[in-house]
Amino acid sequence: MNTPNNRPLAVVTGASSGIGLELARCCAREGFDLLIAADQPLQAAAGQLRAEGAQVEAVQADLATADGVAQLCAAIGGRPVEALLANAGHGLGHAFLDQDFTAVRHVIDTNITGTLDLLQQVARGMCQRGQGRILITGSIAGFMPGSFQAVYNGTKAFIDSFSFALRNELKDSGVTVSCLMPGPTDTQFFERADMLDTKVGTQKKDDPADVARAGFDAMMKGEGDVVSGLKNKVQVAMANVMPSDTLAEQHRRLAEPGSGT
Repeated sequence: MNTPNNRPLAVVTGASSGIGLELARCCAREGFDLLIAADQPLQAAAGQLRAEGAQVEAVQADLATADGVAQLCAAIGGRPVEALLANAGHGLGHAFLDQDFTAVRHVIDTNITGTLDLLQQVARGMCQRGQGRILITGSIAGFMPGSFQAVYNGTKAFIDSFSFALRNELKDSGVTVSCLMPGPTDTQFFERADMLDTKVGTQKKDDPADVARAGFDAMMKGEGDVVSGLKNKVQVAMANVMPSDTLAEQHRRLAEPGSGT
C-alpha cells in the first residue's frame, strides 16, 4: 500500500468487527489510510473502510503469537505510523477452574503479551520521529474482580495500569498514549467468550460506534483516558470506593453462567 496523497497511516488491531472496526472507520473518515489486523477474516471490513475513501491493507494474523505480531510489523515495513489503535482482545467466561488452560493462555497472550510486543515495536519508531498517537483499548472490567471472567478482568487491569505508566514515560517524547475503557458493548465479545447465557451477556449494551468515537476523540486530543457512557463512569466511581469482596459478588451476579435465564 502506497500513500501518494500523503494521508497519515493508522494501524488498527481487532478491526474485523465491533469497536475495532468502528475505530478504523473513525480513522478513515478523519483522513487516515489504514493497516487493519485481526485473527478473523477482514474482507468485509476492508470493503466498508475503502468505501469511506481510505486506502486499506488487511493482515489476518493471530496477534497472540510472536509470528502474528511479526507479520503485522512486516506489513508496516518502514512506513511511519501516525496512530496505533491497539484494540485486539477477547474474553473467556465460566469459572477459572473449569477453563481449558490453552484458552486461558490465549486470552493473556492476546490481551497482554501480543499487545505489548506490538506497542513496543511501533512506539519506538514514533519516539524516533518525535510524534505519534497511541490508543489502547482497556476496559472498566479492569476496576473490579471478575468472578466467572477472572482472567479477562485481570488482563484489563494490567492494560489499564500499563497505559498510564507508558503515557507517563512518553510524556516528553511527542507521543501521546490514551486508554479507552468501555463497558459492555454490543459486539461479538460475549458470543466468543461463551457468555450469552449470563446477565451481562443478555442485557442492553453500548453502541460500538459511540464507544469508538469517544476513544478516537480522546486519542486525537491526547487525553489520558476515557470511560465511555455515563453508566460506566458511575460504575468506575463506585468501584474505586467499594470493597473488593463486594465488587466480586456483584460481578458474579452479572457473569455467572445461567444468570441471564
